[in-house]
Amino acid sequence: MTQLRALSAIRLSVRTDETTSPGRQRAANSNEAARRGAVIVGEAEDLDVSATKTTPFNRPELGAWLQRPDDFDVIIWWRMDRAVRSMADMAELGRWAKTHGKLLVFAEGPGGTPMDLDMRTVSPVSELIMTLLAFSAQMESTAIRERVTGAQSALRSQGRYSGGLVPYGYGKVANPDGPGWKLAPDAGAVKVLSGIIRDVLDGQSLTAVAMALNEDNVPVPRDYQAIKAGRDPGGTRRGRQIERFKWTAGTLSKVLRSPALMGYRLHQGKPVRDRDGNPVPIGDPVLSQDEFDALQDHLATLTPQKNRTRKATQAMLLGVAKCRGCGGNLYLSKRAGGADYNCRATARGDRCPSPAGIRADWLEKYVEEEIMARVGDLQMTKAITRKGYDPAPELREVMEELRALYADKGARRSRTGRMIWQEEVDTLERRAEVLEATPRTEARTEVVPTGETYASFWVRHDTVGRRQLLLDTDARVTVAKGRSGGGAERLTGPDRARMVFTISANEHPHAMASTQ
Repeated sequence: MTQLRALSAIRLSVRTDETTSPGRQRAANSNEAARRGAVIVGEAEDLDVSATKTTPFNRPELGAWLQRPDDFDVIIWWRMDRAVRSMADMAELGRWAKTHGKLLVFAEGPGGTPMDLDMRTVSPVSELIMTLLAFSAQMESTAIRERVTGAQSALRSQGRYSGGLVPYGYGKVANPDGPGWKLAPDAGAVKVLSGIIRDVLDGQSLTAVAMALNEDNVPVPRDYQAIKAGRDPGGTRRGRQIERFKWTAGTLSKVLRSPALMGYRLHQGKPVRDRDGNPVPIGDPVLSQDEFDALQDHLATLTPQKNRTRKATQAMLLGVAKCRGCGGNLYLSKRAGGADYNCRATARGDRCPSPAGIRADWLEKYVEEEIMARVGDLQMTKAITRKGYDPAPELREVMEELRALYADKGARRSRTGRMIWQEEVDTLERRAEVLEATPRTEARTEVVPTGETYASFWVRHDTVGRRQLLLDTDARVTVAKGRSGGGAERLTGPDRARMVFTISANEHPHAMASTQ
């Protein structure tokens, strides 16, 4: 008799560093194969894969094996729920096994004894057993889902931690009001977040901030939580070292756009609401509502074009220095012993009637003296926009959540499920009533002093910061071609008659936009 070739199938919905289930499943499958005199020719291990959300055919490893039915004779699972959790999936798997003449084996069937579903021959009994077991698995899955949903809903409504990924910026702490855990701001993560938000609002791109975090070996949110829990953030899988994750613009965008920064408890990316429809708090927020709104307004201005990484220019007067001959920018050119600002009209396909050129150190010194003399003692200001409040966006979110709930009503078949559904609907209805009665308020802007003069700002910033100040104040220095006709390197000193400096801060002090 030909020896049976067995495929050992292993599945686990959620895997952690403490998980031992894959090993138990592998041992049970191996023992069952040995008991039958079968040889295991392969293994389909699908970890972090839900049987409720995936069929056997679209799981990464098992799906690939099912496309090669000639490579094995029998599939062995530990239990039925490792294979399927719905009647539809069991029926599809049964049709496949019947078409290809396969034996389906569960090392621990009802009562703990092995069970066969022999689809190699037409067997109404096997099909009936398969259908009944699939029905049982589906009912168990539904009951588990409703129990978990009810328990998590109750925990969230009490402000308690109900499990899952901890939002970046927070950590688990013992619940001071009773059993279980709550979430609270984590000092280390909040410090990193504060630096990220500061850099982003100062104009750095998300990509540039991500690169700086990686250079400083700052762990990403997932790794940070692992380190806090005392686990190796890298680890291994099947003997292979897993590379640690790095910060990306996408990771930063996800963190910075999360309402969890305002201390809102989230479920599937949306705020969890109390019985009155208000967001359930985690604890003290990392950002206030106004600070979060200001951050979102800034992020909304970033486009892929604006957000790509560029090396910061060391030309302090790029965009500030202009050629009187053609009106174009003067560009910094390095040369032996120094650098010059020169007209480059020919590089852009134009002809300048009188191209200007001047030593960079002379021109930058001239601009610094002019800005100090004209506005150095003036105090800088910032425009603060007091954001109004429009209930319409949140009302639209509540409407969408209500629509989703109404569409889900038919899926709540148990009395407990229908009760939970009604509580969720009532909560959103109450919040909708409050929002509908809340008037819209308009935003207002006021200009206030920053407490810093132009001179002190100039001293404490580098070339990049000084250039940004000049651009923000609409400063311009226009340079004419030297009367000697020579290049910048032939000049014996800064000829001030060649340069005209203008700055809008004479009438309008520099305003740095800020939103609160």
